[in-house]
Amino acid sequence: MTQVQRTRRSPRLRGRLPVFLAALVLAIPPVLLTLLASFADPSRATAQTAAEYAGGGVRLCLACHGPGSDHPGHDILGTPHGFAGHPRSAFAAGAQQCEACHGPSADHLRRLEDGSRPPPAVSFTREESAGHRDAMCVSCHAAEAGMHWPASEHRFNDVACTDCHRVHQTPDPVIARATQAETCYTCHQRERAELLRRSAHPVHAGTMTCTDCHAPHGGIGPAALLRASVNETCYDCHAALRGPFLWEHAPVREDCTHCHVPHGSAHADLLVARAPWLCQQCHLAQFHPSTVASGAGIPPRGASGSILGQNCMNCHSQVHGSNHPSGPGLTR
Repeated sequence: MTQVQRTRRSPRLRGRLPVFLAALVLAIPPVLLTLLASFADPSRATAQTAAEYAGGGVRLCLACHGPGSDHPGHDILGTPHGFAGHPRSAFAAGAQQCEACHGPSADHLRRLEDGSRPPPAVSFTREESAGHRDAMCVSCHAAEAGMHWPASEHRFNDVACTDCHRVHQTPDPVIARATQAETCYTCHQRERAELLRRSAHPVHAGTMTCTDCHAPHGGIGPAALLRASVNETCYDCHAALRGPFLWEHAPVREDCTHCHVPHGSAHADLLVARAPWLCQQCHLAQFHPSTVASGAGIPPRGASGSILGQNCMNCHSQVHGSNHPSGPGLTR
């Protein structure tokens, strides 16, 4: 390229340079531009950040959200979140207090033309996505949520932390054993009905609760169970049925729910059906006549001795397994 050619092209390059620089600036993410501006003028960045928060702490918020208001918030002061003496508390000295959870909410102090106020940055209402609400909670409670929370059934079904937990209430109903089940029943209506049956786990009696078996933040087992399998979860209380046994009942070793309804049943011992019908689902012609017991043996249509007052477990009493040398039929 000759000197003349370079000279002729230079005006065109100079004309395109502003356009190129403008495109380069537009391509820079806004966050990076803010960061660069803060290096150039730190006071500007500080003023911008401070303007996002209302400041004033809980006293300012309680001026509108005190007792008797439409959205009272004073109960937070009686909970662990409002304990100012703990260094991790949102109400500790120098903390953002209410805005530590609700986010920068300076706009919430002003009124719109219709008289309403813009909501806080995070209002924890169902109008907001579960991810938006949970992000604020998990920023402090990642350890409590646990490693299984991101892949848990509650998380995949968009159940947010505040759908179960009441931060402004003490004790939190979902943590207190006496009220936990009622919180779970808000969604799990079928399980509530099963636990009201005549044979059920004693949740309504108050001697156990949902989290004795289930891990609401997710676990390695099915149905958010605490253990890796149904049987391992059951053995936490029913250790005598764990075995090992000399003579094993195969369905028992495989899954307790082959014979039992986990929450409650209309039949005794949480069975899915009463004997002999339950047993005849698998055992029909072995050692006994292969006649299927039916409703024909129930009065007034009949009175079958194989049904009335009878039960396979009258003889096969060790139905879960036997260690007796003469117990291959689980009779002893």
